[in-house]
Amino acid sequence: MQDKKLGYRKNILRNLYFAGSLSCAELSGQINKSLPLTTKILSDLMIEGYVVEKGHAPSTGGRRPLQYSLRSDTMYIVSVAMDQFVTRIAILDMHNQYLKGIEKFELPLSRNPQALSQLTEKLEQVIDDSGIPKDKIIGIGIGMPGFVDAIKGINYSFLEVPHGSVIEYIQTRLELPVYINNDSSLIALAELKFGAARSRKTAMVVNIGWGIGLGLVINGELYQGENGFAGEFSHIPLFLNGKLCKCGKRGCLETESSLLVVLDKAREGLQAGRQSMVKELPADHVEQSIETVVTAAGKGDQFMIELLSDAGYTIGRGVAVLIHLLNPEVIILSGRGASPGIIWQTPIQQALNEHCIPRLSASTSIEISKLGYNAEIIGAAALVMENYYQLNQVPALST
Repeated sequence: MQDKKLGYRKNILRNLYFAGSLSCAELSGQINKSLPLTTKILSDLMIEGYVVEKGHAPSTGGRRPLQYSLRSDTMYIVSVAMDQFVTRIAILDMHNQYLKGIEKFELPLSRNPQALSQLTEKLEQVIDDSGIPKDKIIGIGIGMPGFVDAIKGINYSFLEVPHGSVIEYIQTRLELPVYINNDSSLIALAELKFGAARSRKTAMVVNIGWGIGLGLVINGELYQGENGFAGEFSHIPLFLNGKLCKCGKRGCLETESSLLVVLDKAREGLQAGRQSMVKELPADHVEQSIETVVTAAGKGDQFMIELLSDAGYTIGRGVAVLIHLLNPEVIILSGRGASPGIIWQTPIQQALNEHCIPRLSASTSIEISKLGYNAEIIGAAALVMENYYQLNQVPALST
C-alpha cells in the first residue's frame, strides 16, 4: 500500500509539472483515481509544502474550481544540452526556471576520449556550486548528438566509456539518477510538453544545428523507432554532389544545409570578396561565428540572408519528403538554428511549393519555435520527469 501511495504522489507531482496547474477533478482524471483519494493525497502534499493553491480557474459558467500547482523549490533537475562543440548545464526548478542561469563551456566531442570525464567533472562542479542538497535533486537529464540508445545508456557516436554505459559512469561518480537521449528527440519532447507541438497529434520538429536533426511526434507521443534512432533527417541522401558527410556517406541533406555548411560558404564568399558587414569568421570559434552570421542577416546583410535562404530551401526539400511520408499537422523549426525565424520560412515554403504535392502540403503549417535554443535544456529536464516513476522516493523538503 505504501508503494502505491508513493506512486500516486509521484503521478500528481509529475502531472502538475507538465500542466503547470490543474484542478483536483482534472488530476483525478489524469491519474485515473477516485476524487476522494486524489483529494486526500493532494491535501497531504499541500500540508507537506509540495503543492500550493493557484487560485480559481477562469469562469466557464458555474462554480469555478480551485487550481493547484507545484511549489517551485520543492525539487530540482540538472539539465544538460550538448552539441558537437558546446555543452550547456542548468539547474531548473519545478517551474522550469533557471536557478543560476546557464553554465556554458566548450566541449568538443569528436575524437575526444576525455569528453565524458570532462562532462562529469563539470557537472560535479555546477552541482557543488549551486549549494542545493543532493536529496533535493531528482535527477540529471542529458541531451546529446549522435546515435543514442536511451535504454542501454550508450552513445554510439560520442562519449567513449571505459566500461559500462554513459549513464552508469555518471551515476557512479555523482550518485544521482541519470537519463540520456538524442538532442533532437529532447527538443521534440520540449515542444510536445511546453511548446508548439502541445496538443498536436502529428508534428515534425526540425532541429537546425551543426546537423539537421528531427524529432517525431506521432499520435501525440514522441516516436523514436525500434532502437531509438528514428529521425536521422540529416542523412537522407538527397544530392549527387559527391560531398562526404561525417556519417561516411555522400550527398546527405546535411552536406548542403547545416549551419557548418553556412559558415563554410560564408568564409569562402568573404575571401572571394563578397560584400558584407561581416569581415571575418574565425574557423576555431564556430558558435561565435554562426551568431555573427545570424545577427548580420537580422540587420539586413544580403549575403548572409542569401546563405541562410539557400540552406532553408534545401531543408525545405527534405521537409517535402517528410510531408509525403507522414502528412504532419505542423513542421516546427527549433533548436539553435531557429533564431533567424522568418528568414527560414519563405525559402522552405518555396521548396514545398516546388517539391510537394499541393494537396498534402496545404494541410501542414510551418512554425518557428518560441523555445528556440532553450528547447534542449527544457527537454532534458522533461526527460527526468518523464522517468519520475522509476525514482523510489519523493525528495524530502528542508525544514
